[in-house]
Amino acid sequence: MRYAAKTRHLFRDVGGLRLHYRETGVPSSTAVLLLHGFPASSHSFREVLPVLGERFYVVAPDLPGFGFSDAPQPDEYEYTYERLSRAIEALVDSLGVRRYVLYVTDYSTPVGYLMALRHPDRILGLVVQNGNTHEAGLGDIWDTARQYWAEPTAENRAALPDWLTFDGTRDQYLSGLSPELQVLQPRETWHLDWERLTRPGNVEAHFQLFVDYQHHVARFPEIAAYHREHQPPCLVLWGRHDVYFDIAEVLAYHQDMETLEAHLYDGGHLFLETHAAEVAAQLVTFTGNVLDAAR
Repeated sequence: MRYAAKTRHLFRDVGGLRLHYRETGVPSSTAVLLLHGFPASSHSFREVLPVLGERFYVVAPDLPGFGFSDAPQPDEYEYTYERLSRAIEALVDSLGVRRYVLYVTDYSTPVGYLMALRHPDRILGLVVQNGNTHEAGLGDIWDTARQYWAEPTAENRAALPDWLTFDGTRDQYLSGLSPELQVLQPRETWHLDWERLTRPGNVEAHFQLFVDYQHHVARFPEIAAYHREHQPPCLVLWGRHDVYFDIAEVLAYHQDMETLEAHLYDGGHLFLETHAAEVAAQLVTFTGNVLDAAR
């Protein structure tokens, strides 16, 4: 493997925050931007990065409050997807990246789409992995969230699933999986996530992001309009056992996208842990085609 394709683990100060990010490939104004979901970090892409780095410049940051990036106290930093998206945009700008293939999943979906809505000309292609931009993906499991968003009372908060715990963190990886698939999940993933989540004030910060997710849901019509107007080449990758986002979300992209490729995998919400090789192969092909078309 070329040295340039090996993963580099770096920090950069942007906008008053010290952000941790991983990169591979030769730095360029064109990149693949990999954004992780909850409760994970850029660690999710550890097996994908060197494969992509053989052909492309790739950047995988830790969102503020995640991984090894700064996690300011919630009373000192507004944990909203708007704020996170501005931080990642500042990082991308500081690296000299002007256009990119954007990979989003879970909580990074609102982050990435805010960036796309602000600068649609910068998005060369869109990869969505178990990320939601339609009502179709929000099944009954979201009923208590909707109730809390509508009426944020102590009683409605108590009715929410108890996911901001060690068990809840582990369940992000294991829920919905058969015993045969559960044994493929490396345990260090949720242990690392929980160690980072338990930094002072961090659990409350993540609850604030959960509350702000309602504003992402409210933007669904705006996102649909973005899809229809700009038609970015789109690749949807989905773990079919995801208990948090319904598989109906995959077909929902079909409504607005003229260029769409979708792949279902026998995995769960965070299926990169079990299908990194398959995803890397799809990303190499998709990104190569997108960049060829953009030249």
